[in-house]
Amino acid sequence: MHTFLSKASRPLLAGALALGFIVAWALLHAESQVEILLLALVAGAVLLAARRLKLAAPLGRSASEHPRLLGLGCIAGVLALLVVFHDAHFALLLLATVLIYSVACLGLNVQFGYAGIVNFAGAAFFGIGSYTAATLALHSGVPHLLAVLIAGLVAAALGSLLILPVLRTRGHYAALVTIAFGILFRTFMEVNDTFGGPQGLRIPGMTLFGWDMSESLEWGDSEVSFYANFVLLALLLCSVAFWLVRRLERSWLGVAMDMVRTDEVSASAFGIRIARTKVLAFVFGNFLIGVAGAAYGLMTGYVAPNNFTFGDSLILVSIVILGGIGNPWGIIPAVAIVMILPEKLQSIQEYRFLLYGLLVIAILLFRPQGLLPRQVRQFFPGRPS
Repeated sequence: MHTFLSKASRPLLAGALALGFIVAWALLHAESQVEILLLALVAGAVLLAARRLKLAAPLGRSASEHPRLLGLGCIAGVLALLVVFHDAHFALLLLATVLIYSVACLGLNVQFGYAGIVNFAGAAFFGIGSYTAATLALHSGVPHLLAVLIAGLVAAALGSLLILPVLRTRGHYAALVTIAFGILFRTFMEVNDTFGGPQGLRIPGMTLFGWDMSESLEWGDSEVSFYANFVLLALLLCSVAFWLVRRLERSWLGVAMDMVRTDEVSASAFGIRIARTKVLAFVFGNFLIGVAGAAYGLMTGYVAPNNFTFGDSLILVSIVILGGIGNPWGIIPAVAIVMILPEKLQSIQEYRFLLYGLLVIAILLFRPQGLLPRQVRQFFPGRPS
């Protein structure tokens, strides 16, 4: 019976993936403000119809039963978008940005969604990764791909220092510690001439195995945007990060993080080491954020303190809340909504931080579980959870 239901749910999941690809294509293809607003209305109508038809629960079960199909479908969708927009610089830049920010938000999701550690310094660790990669690219012969990994390790190492005062505080006070760290990081970079001061640093073009990723490609009679190189790199980083986060979620360490987030007293009574669990979650999350920051800095070719403000940390937190706290599957659609819509709606560019704040308030009031709520953890032999 279960096998029959599992096979019957595949067309529903495939249909949802196809619909998601169409929405992503339309969002990247739309240029006028009217097209964006119409697309938003259509998407809202589709979601309302799915709610009326009670398709959310079956779709969620289908996704949990076929995670591999869902993952491969997402990768295929990104590659299809890459082919469709192969010569569109701006569209590919947005696509690469969504994937890179997804890596950062996956790291924040481990901290916030799994272990319950509130981190409002996400932009600071993102900046640590960017500045580390920039420094290595300017003053050393370290391969750029290795520099990305080193940047993640540096962010993780600094995060291991910040976790010490975080462990000694609770609730709002722990959040204030991370906010203070973010402010200190930006101030330090602004007054430090070694790192370019307030003007920042210009980073040389990224090379990968001798290939200059800032060069465009030739595909038949047409030219392929050089951002296609970064889309492929970002897709690789996002896929690896997602695989690691999912393995962590299904491991005993993931179970320990859930226990710590839910009730520290009960977790301690069952022998869970609270401090060690939080340290591992915080360090691993900052590693992913640092890797994302390094990739983003090398892609844009420029890094400055103004790119890593508290407002940028708020954006990362709003993405995690919008997607569904603790659910990595909700990260990518949430990043797409938060990052692409303001870029397309140029008329609200000056009010985007106001939009993010209102978005967080609306989510907390009307849908606190997010777009794709995390399902209750279940472990059955032979069945995915």
